[in-house]
Amino acid sequence: RANDSTFSRFILLGFSGRPQLESVLFVVILIIYLLSFLGNSTIILLSILEPHLHTPMYFFLSNLSFMDLCLTTCTVPQTLVNIKGKDRTITYGGCVTQLFISVSLGGVECILLSVMAYDRYAAVCRPLHYMVIMHPRLCLQLVATTWLTGFGTSVVQTALTMTLPLCGKNQVDHFLCELPVMLKLACTNTSINEAELFAVSVLFLVVPLSLILVSYGHITHAVLMIKSVQGRWKAFGTCSSHVLVVIIFFGTLISMYLQPPSIYSQDVNKSITLFYSLVTPLLNPMIYTLRNKEVKGALRRLVGRIIASRNS
Repeated sequence: RANDSTFSRFILLGFSGRPQLESVLFVVILIIYLLSFLGNSTIILLSILEPHLHTPMYFFLSNLSFMDLCLTTCTVPQTLVNIKGKDRTITYGGCVTQLFISVSLGGVECILLSVMAYDRYAAVCRPLHYMVIMHPRLCLQLVATTWLTGFGTSVVQTALTMTLPLCGKNQVDHFLCELPVMLKLACTNTSINEAELFAVSVLFLVVPLSLILVSYGHITHAVLMIKSVQGRWKAFGTCSSHVLVVIIFFGTLISMYLQPPSIYSQDVNKSITLFYSLVTPLLNPMIYTLRNKEVKGALRRLVGRIIASRNS
């Protein structure tokens, strides 16, 4: 077949093989997206408006929520349109943008979670020097490095993937443009691209996860040295939300990118991607708000001020 890699549109097959599920999926995805948008927006607003939350931990958390907002807004609206509409296509530019943003934000979150683990290490193991260690300038530098690294790596990966010859293949067996699926469209040897993707996955998954484990190893040792049982539970409580987010996020991505390609069916791969791109951004604000007295207290104060201003 002739080499044609200049498509103006791609066809996202999505869940078209299971039409009986599409109406249910549309409602479920829409509800989760709205709740995720509300939850992450609330955390960002609280981190900005509530003086008690002007700390490094909530600065990083607001960045995590902003990243989740960008990820869901990049992928979910297109998915909803494809599920309900007759036209299941996405423009070439839209596919490139979706691929670039999703890869970028995945890398950003991996590094950001390791930065948040270091923040918890400083808070638990070096409490007297915490504000000196995590000073505002360092926090800004860490966040800027995190975003620049994620987006810089994504530029290379997106360029290497989207410049492959497609040979007339424009049907994407997924509900979004994702790296492993886009590589399957190529009609040339992609072993170099797959090796590069695996190497980057190791760099962004194994290395940050290792740093997180080292941080929590020091935290565990410091907490066990506390004689008071109540003090131990309080110290562990400050880290439990972050640990839960790390387990969910890294567990999902490792199952996506560090497993042999044939271990899962395509339907399972779609489900894992759906969980990562939709459910995880919903769980993050729920975990941090339901398990955090400071956030719940800040939310009550903010709602109280809004009600008082309206009554006056």
